Amino acid sequence: MGVSGCGKTTIGRQLGWALNLPFYDADDFHPTQNIEKMKSGSPLNDADREPWLTRLAEEIEGWSKNGGAVLACSALKENYRRTLSTKVAVQWVYLVANYDVIFKRMKKRNHFMKPELLQSQFDTLEVPAYGIHINSDGNVKQTVQKILALIPPYEAAK
Repeated sequence: MGVSGCGKTTIGRQLGWALNLPFYDADDFHPTQNIEKMKSGSPLNDADREPWLTRLAEEIEGWSKNGGAVLACSALKENYRRTLSTKVAVQWVYLVANYDVIFKRMKKRNHFMKPELLQSQFDTLEVPAYGIHINSDGNVKQTVQKILALIPPYEAAK
């Protein structure tokens, strides 16, 4: 979890591969109207996110029944994380990254989430007091190795 551009998809893919778990990107589950809103330069509000989060919670429950998965999802607010983890336990990994580093990354990619919306992500972010907090400004392989070292053995064994 973390703001757009912090490395959720890149690191999540590698983490899924290392854990032999399927990887999913929450962006792929957004309704069309949410994507269009972000493309137009408008940040999503809680009402926009509600059906998306509900669907993701259902998907997480299904993945859990099949051995688990790695999901890259912003989950910026505590109530979003509660929605996502109401039915099953979730191991949270918060990717911490510097605003300037992320902004530069976002300017280099072609994504519906425009760099101009990054500040709205930081404004919305409620940093969790739990889970694994790891800096994602650096090398992807090293970041994944650090996460793997911090995941409890019973989680990594799924």
